Amino acid sequence: MASPFVQVIPNLDPALPADYWVRQTGDFFQDLNLPIDADEKKIKSRFRRLAAIHHPDKAVSPEDHAYAEIYFVKLKSAQDTLTDATKRFAYERFGPDILSWQHVSSIRDYISVGLQSTAPLYAGSTLVMVILSVVGYLQWGRYWRYLVFVCLGLVEYHTLTRPYWSPFLTKVLNPLLTTFTSHPPLLPFQFLALAHKAVLTFFIALGQLSPLFAKPNLPTASSSSAFDEQQLQRLEQMAMSTEIETGRLLGLEIAPVQGDEAAQNDMRHKVREWLVQNSIRSDPEVRDAIGRFRQKRRVGAPAGARQSAPS
Repeated sequence: MASPFVQVIPNLDPALPADYWVRQTGDFFQDLNLPIDADEKKIKSRFRRLAAIHHPDKAVSPEDHAYAEIYFVKLKSAQDTLTDATKRFAYERFGPDILSWQHVSSIRDYISVGLQSTAPLYAGSTLVMVILSVVGYLQWGRYWRYLVFVCLGLVEYHTLTRPYWSPFLTKVLNPLLTTFTSHPPLLPFQFLALAHKAVLTFFIALGQLSPLFAKPNLPTASSSSAFDEQQLQRLEQMAMSTEIETGRLLGLEIAPVQGDEAAQNDMRHKVREWLVQNSIRSDPEVRDAIGRFRQKRRVGAPAGARQSAPS
């Protein structure tokens, strides 16, 4: 049988699809093949070079033309977003969703819309956690759940509202990724997406490991007495049903001699003998008494007498 810790492992991978999504979808910096700290001059220069290569007018077949149009629009969106300081600030923190936001023109507007879109997630998650705690679920590890959830909210609020990137992202996580792996550096919105999945993974781990560490519910005096009362009632019902079944079987046994007084008296005599032989004589105290009585009677019997005591 596998260890409970091993059984938990297959269910602790919600962050893996998120990381796969991050690497597959990429970002505007990867689309332009630029580092995440590229300035406006480098962005415009790279866009002109890529546009000259992938312009739709250079496509030969209709299929290539359609693909070139889509790719060119993507490059144009990347250049327009990253060369605008306000849009770049919003894109780095909220991702490509900002392209569909309307009536936003300043950093304050983007932050306001972004926080409004994030607030329902935290409000709904908090409500669900509180309800589950009230009804008796999520008892083990409740403190750590709330602590991690609050920390996630603070980290996200700090990441979305500060004019600079999180120091953990710039000084710890991204250097580790670029130094020891082939993973591209993360933007703030990608970092937050992975953080959400990591917290979900943590909650799943607590839920699956809680049976191993939760203290068993010991019965109290009142619950123990109630349990004993239930057991006594159950035993009483079993005794009554056994008595009824015994009476029915006895009636079936007596049925052949019903009306024959002599046969009934003979059966009663044999039942009495059976009870004596199997109940009274088999009793350990009775057998010891009979043994001691026989031993006394055999003392002094002639040598060689049957069952005589040794001389």
